[in-house]
Amino acid sequence: MENFDWKNLPFGYYKTDYNVRCYFRDGKWGPLEVTDSEYISIHMAATALHYGQEAFEGLKAYRGKDGRIRLFRWEENARRLIHSARGIYMAEVPVELFKEAVFKAVKLNEKYVPPYGTGASLYIRPLLIGSGAEVGVKPSPEYIFLVFVTPVGPYFKDGIKPVNMMISRDFDRAAPQGTGTFKVGGNYAASLRALMAAKDSGYATAIFLDAKEKKYIDECGPANFFGIKNNTYVTPKSESILNSITNMSLIKVAEDMGMRTERRRVPVEELAEFEEAGACGTAAVITPIAKIFDPGTGKVYEFCKNGNPGPVTLKLYKKITGIQYGEEEDPYGWTTVIE
Repeated sequence: MENFDWKNLPFGYYKTDYNVRCYFRDGKWGPLEVTDSEYISIHMAATALHYGQEAFEGLKAYRGKDGRIRLFRWEENARRLIHSARGIYMAEVPVELFKEAVFKAVKLNEKYVPPYGTGASLYIRPLLIGSGAEVGVKPSPEYIFLVFVTPVGPYFKDGIKPVNMMISRDFDRAAPQGTGTFKVGGNYAASLRALMAAKDSGYATAIFLDAKEKKYIDECGPANFFGIKNNTYVTPKSESILNSITNMSLIKVAEDMGMRTERRRVPVEELAEFEEAGACGTAAVITPIAKIFDPGTGKVYEFCKNGNPGPVTLKLYKKITGIQYGEEEDPYGWTTVIE
């Protein structure tokens, strides 16, 4: 990988050498298979294509300052994929199979794990799809579990930067008791109209409100929302949002920093009370929010007035990324070294 421009990698797809696959047939998972093909042969009547039987995960491998490769809380990704599979009636991927596939994909493509200090990492995408042919609406009898990896640059090229967001009142991402708590492709497809409307209006992404009453904050595009006020980390509790592993980690770190934490319903009007606000997820860890525009009321809620992330947001960001890259002690046992 000599002469590879690690520092200018986009956050996008780059071909690596191998991916790992496994097939569920006749009620059981088969052995792992390794291939260099970027394509899947799938029946045109596969349930993934017609009825949305598809779930995925996203995690990263980090090259530490000691040169070792670390994964961050991969077990939570494995558990969440099981949760998603149960949610839309797919074959569950056992935790040990998930681990074997992810570790093998990383080790086979070890040369693509970016060097420490570049701000880049190896993005890992486990994918589960219904591959059996069905015309009626029913669960597939067969599934493909696949893991591919790709090196990605830092989400923010010039460091962690606050962005502007817009509340979406015209579109919903997911309804209570629906699929919002599962990491399935349909939720992301359902978010595209709102996201594109926000981008067309000059905003980075859309903030979704609860679908039932349109009174409470749900999610920030594909990420969880949090707000900081009075030394308290506040994040929404909802039946229609994805349980972010990053958010779960930030809550624990905030508590250990001496902050109070609250997971509860967050009324839109409470935005005026937050000193800092952000979105959190695997891609950026934290995206600080500079301002939020509510087209329903015309109100603008401002944070990061000096153009920089708030002090608490920055401290949380540095703590999590420090653990991920092996710069900080990991008292929680969140990182796993791939030998």
